[in-house]
Amino acid sequence: MSDEKPPQLVDYFVVAGLTDTSRPLEEENQQHRPARPSEPITDVAVIIRSQGEEVPHGFTCIETTTSGHPVDLNAGLLNNPQMFLCYKRGRDKPPLIELGVHYEGKDRPKPGYKILDTTPYSRSANLNSGGPGHQRTFLTYRRAAEPHGHNTLGVTDICLVMPSKGESTPHTFCRVDKNLNTSMWGPALFLCYKIAMAKANTLVYEAGLLGRYPEQDSESFPLPESVPVFCLPMGATIESWPADTKYPLPVFSTFVLTGASGDKVYGAAIQFHEAFPRERLSEKQSLRLGLLSVVDRRPVAGRSLQTRKSICVLSHWPFFDVFRKFLMFIYRYSISGPHVLPLETHISHFMHNVPFPSPQRPRILVQMSPYDNLLLCRPVSSPLPLSGASFLTLLQNLGPDNAVALLVAVLTEQKLLIHSLRPDVLTSVGEALVAMIFPLRWQCPYIPLCPLALADVLCAPVPFIVGIHSSYFDLYEPPRDVIFVDLDTNTIFQSEERKLLSPRSLPRRPCKVLLASLHSLSQQLDEMYSGPGEEASLELLLSDAEAARGRRAQLELEARAAFLRFMACVLRGYRSFLCPIALAPAPAGRDAGSLFALQGFLKSRERAYHRFYNQLLRTQLFTQFIEDCSFASDRDPCLEFFDTCVDKVQADLEKPEDTPLMELDDPRGGEHTVFITPPEQPAGPDGAELPARYRYDGFPTLRPELLEPPRDPLVAQLCQARSSAPSSPAPRRTKQEMKVAQRVAQKYSSVPDMWAKCLLGHCYGLWFLYLPTHVRAAPAKLRALQLAYEVLRKMEAHKVVLPDEVCYRILMQLCGQYGEPVLSVRVLLEMKRAGIVPNTITYGYYNKAVLESKWPAGTQSGRLRWAKLRNVVLGAAQFRQPLRQRERRAAAAAAAAAAAPSGRWGWGGEAGGGRCHPLTAPSSPPAGSRAPPAPRPSLQRQTTWAGRSLRDPPPAPRLVKSGSLSFPGGTHGEGGRGGPGEPPTTRSPPLPAAPDPLPPRLRGPPGSADGSLSDVSFATDESDRADEGPAGAGGPAGGTPRRGLAAKLQQLLSPGKRPPLRPAASTELPAASRDAAACPRRGSEQRDGEPPPRRSPAETLLRPRERPESTASESSVSLGSELDLSDTSVGSTGVPKSSEPTADGAAGQEPPAVEVLLSSCSRCQGCGALVYDEEVMAGWTSDDSNLNTTCPFCGRSFVPFLSIEIQDFQLPPSAAEDGSLPPPAAQGPVLSDRRRCLALDEAEPELCNGCPDAAVPRRSERVAFAYLSPLVLRKELESLVENEGGEFLAQPELVDSHPIIYWNLVWYFQRLGLPSNLPRLLLGSQHVAPAPQAQPPDSPCVRVRLLWDVLAPEPDSCPPLYVLWRLHSNVPTRLRSWRPHGHPFSLAFLEAVLSHVGLNEVHKAIALFLETLAAPGAPRHLQRSIYREILFLTLAALGRDHMDIAAFDKKYKSAYNKLAGSLGKEELRRRRAQPPSSKAIDCRKSFGATLEC
Repeated sequence: MSDEKPPQLVDYFVVAGLTDTSRPLEEENQQHRPARPSEPITDVAVIIRSQGEEVPHGFTCIETTTSGHPVDLNAGLLNNPQMFLCYKRGRDKPPLIELGVHYEGKDRPKPGYKILDTTPYSRSANLNSGGPGHQRTFLTYRRAAEPHGHNTLGVTDICLVMPSKGESTPHTFCRVDKNLNTSMWGPALFLCYKIAMAKANTLVYEAGLLGRYPEQDSESFPLPESVPVFCLPMGATIESWPADTKYPLPVFSTFVLTGASGDKVYGAAIQFHEAFPRERLSEKQSLRLGLLSVVDRRPVAGRSLQTRKSICVLSHWPFFDVFRKFLMFIYRYSISGPHVLPLETHISHFMHNVPFPSPQRPRILVQMSPYDNLLLCRPVSSPLPLSGASFLTLLQNLGPDNAVALLVAVLTEQKLLIHSLRPDVLTSVGEALVAMIFPLRWQCPYIPLCPLALADVLCAPVPFIVGIHSSYFDLYEPPRDVIFVDLDTNTIFQSEERKLLSPRSLPRRPCKVLLASLHSLSQQLDEMYSGPGEEASLELLLSDAEAARGRRAQLELEARAAFLRFMACVLRGYRSFLCPIALAPAPAGRDAGSLFALQGFLKSRERAYHRFYNQLLRTQLFTQFIEDCSFASDRDPCLEFFDTCVDKVQADLEKPEDTPLMELDDPRGGEHTVFITPPEQPAGPDGAELPARYRYDGFPTLRPELLEPPRDPLVAQLCQARSSAPSSPAPRRTKQEMKVAQRVAQKYSSVPDMWAKCLLGHCYGLWFLYLPTHVRAAPAKLRALQLAYEVLRKMEAHKVVLPDEVCYRILMQLCGQYGEPVLSVRVLLEMKRAGIVPNTITYGYYNKAVLESKWPAGTQSGRLRWAKLRNVVLGAAQFRQPLRQRERRAAAAAAAAAAAPSGRWGWGGEAGGGRCHPLTAPSSPPAGSRAPPAPRPSLQRQTTWAGRSLRDPPPAPRLVKSGSLSFPGGTHGEGGRGGPGEPPTTRSPPLPAAPDPLPPRLRGPPGSADGSLSDVSFATDESDRADEGPAGAGGPAGGTPRRGLAAKLQQLLSPGKRPPLRPAASTELPAASRDAAACPRRGSEQRDGEPPPRRSPAETLLRPRERPESTASESSVSLGSELDLSDTSVGSTGVPKSSEPTADGAAGQEPPAVEVLLSSCSRCQGCGALVYDEEVMAGWTSDDSNLNTTCPFCGRSFVPFLSIEIQDFQLPPSAAEDGSLPPPAAQGPVLSDRRRCLALDEAEPELCNGCPDAAVPRRSERVAFAYLSPLVLRKELESLVENEGGEFLAQPELVDSHPIIYWNLVWYFQRLGLPSNLPRLLLGSQHVAPAPQAQPPDSPCVRVRLLWDVLAPEPDSCPPLYVLWRLHSNVPTRLRSWRPHGHPFSLAFLEAVLSHVGLNEVHKAIALFLETLAAPGAPRHLQRSIYREILFLTLAALGRDHMDIAAFDKKYKSAYNKLAGSLGKEELRRRRAQPPSSKAIDCRKSFGATLEC
């Protein structure tokens, strides 16, 4: 897998300005440009004409309103003093920048404002001077501060409007919302003024590219040609200034470039002026600039010539503040000097040597010079798309009401033109407008800062959002069908042709909550920016700066969450109206009408808001949103986050929910800061400093030889991020899915049964993460996908709590990858059946799989015909079956009548009703002989496990579990069994059933692996069976009369009270039976044409069991970890050998190459007690980073471990070359039959777990690794797949490089019986010697056994009771290190404990145990609890199939409560007699007691 290149902070550095090829922007439109003032307004005055005052020299009097009505400032007064407003233009003083109206006695004077209280003739300038009862009203103004530049913003126009005359505020004018006429009579009069840059003698040209770095385009992002015009949106100018004019400060601006694919590139630029040589001007240009006199063409003195330039950086990240500081440093560096280092060195240093911040290094401190630095922080981690939006800037410039009005305009796709005199505000507000409609995405033209060269877009016949400098309106006439948004005056201008929908058309309650939230935020902003008093110290301001930034970030998040909540309420329930593709897609399959039920969605809304929804549903916004939701895209994580927000909100509430939709993730919270030093200054030959020789008159042309290359190891190793491997479909959950899973785990951690199901769900999630690797290695892809589908179905059938939809999502994508759209549809139906509404990511993968896969033929005529033919053949066979059965019964009756006089087999009674003696088995004919065609009654009278004779009619066809030996609808003839003297042969059915991959706990009630009676009923001894007589032949399954447990313990379990063993019962077995016992059948190969014969309990106890899947374990007891509770070998996953190789190969006929023993039993470091698997699970927490569990005895936290023993049985190369292979392992007895064990023990002294040791491992190794919670393991596995790729899970390096993940996966997959190839990876690891070359390639197999108890005992520990039972019975244990110590646990004690348990007197067994421990010489504390000792002893004595652990738990808990009344719970807990917690019991029930112990 190739690593992705780390994010780059800056892509390009650009210098823009006037070039030789720049074309003028004003000449062609010169005749349409309205006259604009050349000088700003510097003074205002009020004159009273009734007092004889005249207009002062240089002033202009306003005598009419905008529509020509005569105006008088106090026309409503009775005496009518005739007061008028005058103004004066000029450049002799700073211009006015704001006007106002002051009500004396009601308003406080504003700081910086001056009250105009007298006229130029020293009379009172009170606008309401009619009498003492009138409100004294004065004009106020604020002047620009000194020094002022040539292009300083100022008031350029003043006008008066009368709303009663139908007049409104002119466009781009700001209105003072205080009536100048406060009297009771006369019309209302309002003052309006316009702020602009009054520029004269200016030439405007289209900007061009002056320089760039790097000079070569990047392959992924070439430099757009339009960048220079965005750097100087109002053009590159040549301006003529008075000689004494000061340079204005640089102007910072930002812009956004949107690519064809929708990705955004952010630009940050500063504009500045520098001197321009007169020699480059023509005579015409000099005349227009006022540098030559019009009459005699003489040069005009006292003028300077300036041009406007810009420097800019382009980046994919909106770090506008950082870029502003960097650009300002570069600009100051260019106008100061001299310097030792050239300017190019600092530019290349910043671009190459400043890394992008990452979670590991969230803070980058860049020291640009001894006095200049900047802090670069990681962007806020948010599921929303990256944006340069500032919702607070939107609120500050427009207010809450106008913000909601613009929300309506954007949702209905109107033409919006945003303008301001501050170019840096335009981008922030424009980005906020397109971000407030999330999850919808603006599809029409979007230019937040539009240059004059691209102003033609305003005439486009499509909706747009365009931001432009307000000086545009001084040059061009705006279009009429556009909605104007003036950010400087907080006004929205609507034309008569284009009226907005009223905010009342929005859903009432969500809109009310949105407005309330915005008003609250606006009030908090006003309080925060009201500013401290003048007496505030500089230290206080600096200390509050960091807090203010944090507060602003929090308010920004709240504003965005308010809009997000509104959109969630507007679109709530939309997923219910998505139409999945369930059939072969038509050509119009991607049309929004076929993907979404538009009318159904509209009808689900209130009728009062249908007008708004009608317009919304017809927009391109909504159409693209439906396509994004229906198909996989890069927006899936964002849309999935929106779905969770929809689930959280309650649209009927009139206040926000208590749970916030978004949480602030502070990017400055990390402690690790990377410090970037400034460029190193070169030293002279003798180490002295070089002289400063770089000085610039203006911004220089970049010299490539001075641009330094990047430092090699610095940036490449910092903050490198890897992406998901393409071969691993959707392996990683989104951040929102992780948060939801974490909350679900926290919720269920206190609910015992749900906690167990939650852990189980995460375990299945682990297997589905591994599923792509498993399917890739499987020879039959479809079979593997169908197996995964069956796993999903059974997970749902058993109510497994899935933390997310990754299981369904991965299977859907695999269906698309391997061309199985029909199976993908079935998976979606299974999701709906489970009540799961697929989120955006899952739904996108589903539609992608359905749309891109090749569907089967539409008619399917061939398949249907074959299916019909198959049904006809099967139907005819069913009709013929009764005839064959009647013939068989007649032939059997005739044969029985012919054999009855001999008296050899019959006991009397009708044929078919007798029963052979349980301990007398007939001898088998020779192996090579052929029996006569007539069947022998003795062989036909063996009974099935259901107590039915083989002559009886077979049961009706039904579904059976895959491990059964009977096949649904099978018959006894035509190859179903051999000749009369031959044993039944295994026959594969023509249509084998699907494998059952789940453990017995998901397959229904427990039954026998081989169908024997002992697996479904309590074993009785010979005398019990003999007393039944013929009446037991027709009884139902499991209907054998039971005897008391105490009597059975006396007869079956007591070592010294059993009758002598009959040798014939164990030695005179038919040869065919011995062959069948030595060659167990597996999977679908076990499906015989007839049910297996029923055996008596004595035969069941004495005859070695036929294991249908593996010899690794029995479904009986093998405590020792030697209590064998089920088959946990790799071959037990239910995958047929014929279709898919299993990890354990042909286990059962020959020993495996490698055997692995796993145990999760861990020792608490605090109290020394052994904590078993279900107790470890119960002690885990919901934290996916916590490795600890809690000890149930002392309450301390500790890290549990997986103990692993690897036994290598592979032959050395010499033995393999000789061809000497060990004989196949014989089947051993179950340990519930003690006499059989003793008999075999005399002949075979080497027994392990009740089975003869066929081979001694050539190499054995024990290791231990941390036992991880499924929550922790899933997080680690996702990280591994993301970093290494899914293919790494199929490589042997996984075992050695990530052993903790590997062994935990093996444990969980084996625990749940899920197929995997992980055990085979062990053959290529360092734990196993290389296989000999002479061995066939498919022969090495790995067998995995899961143990309940420890692998190795402590040196001085007392043996557990089940081991002592074995030692007293002379049955060797798996571990030879167990030896009888000086302990008080005698055989009589063990029998007494078992007797009390059998008589349901568990409290007496506990009391006896406590009394024995209290005796002198007894150990103070045992490693195992009393519950565990009694449980394992009972399992060892009775066998797993003959004991109900759940019933035992109830009895033990009842006994514990009974003893607690006399001894006290604290004393019982101190002596470790308490039962397991309900959480531990539920974990064992959910995962199943499938371990050997």
